[in-house]
Amino acid sequence: MYERLCRGEHTHDYKDKHKLVCRYKTNNDPLLLINPAKEEEIYLDPYLVAYHNVISDYELAVIKSIATPKLGRATVHNAKTGKLEFAHYRVSKSAWLRPDDDIVIERVNKRISAVTKLEMDTAEDLQIANYGIGGHYEPHFDFARKEESNAFKGLNTGNRIATWLSYMSDVEAGGATVFPYIGVKIFPKRGMAAFWYNLYKNGDGIYDTRHAACPVLVGTKWVSNKWIHERGQEFRRPCGLKADD
Repeated sequence: MYERLCRGEHTHDYKDKHKLVCRYKTNNDPLLLINPAKEEEIYLDPYLVAYHNVISDYELAVIKSIATPKLGRATVHNAKTGKLEFAHYRVSKSAWLRPDDDIVIERVNKRISAVTKLEMDTAEDLQIANYGIGGHYEPHFDFARKEESNAFKGLNTGNRIATWLSYMSDVEAGGATVFPYIGVKIFPKRGMAAFWYNLYKNGDGIYDTRHAACPVLVGTKWVSNKWIHERGQEFRRPCGLKADD
């Protein structure tokens, strides 16, 4: 299914497509009242949205300039040990940027918090990834499954409750983000970000969020990931009355 989506084949008919809407989103947050987030719903269950022009060209340029000298072969979390390691199924370079690396990083983190209404203090540092020709990331989950209890043990911030994926460049061909279980494909667009929850409110994983980065065919692809964790979200995203809330 992953390969079919990357080839551009149609795999699913979405019966709720007519319910999808676009909106200006402020959350009554001072950061968004003058410049609202431009939200586009892509899928309802799991809830998957895109935010257009949410990061400026200047911010993207600064982030790239800081990250470029720090880039190294990308790693993944070992689900058994919780340690970072190389993996054949992720072909890219990456770097981690802290809020104190530059005021732009801090500003972007605050904007992500304003849009998502989630706490950033327990989130992971901003990860910048660069995919060259053939660069890809095969289907995976961002959250740790129940049998992977040690995946984020060293962070002591719980599981990854949500993912914010920013596209820092356009890509001439390839490089789409695809969700095989629901047949969704998102093409990279400079300044756009995708957001989704990895966990239900009760902490169970949302398995339909399994996703992949298709191989880059022409050009290069820059993205940044902000993985938001459970700790600190107790009052921002409390448990619902139903297990699948």
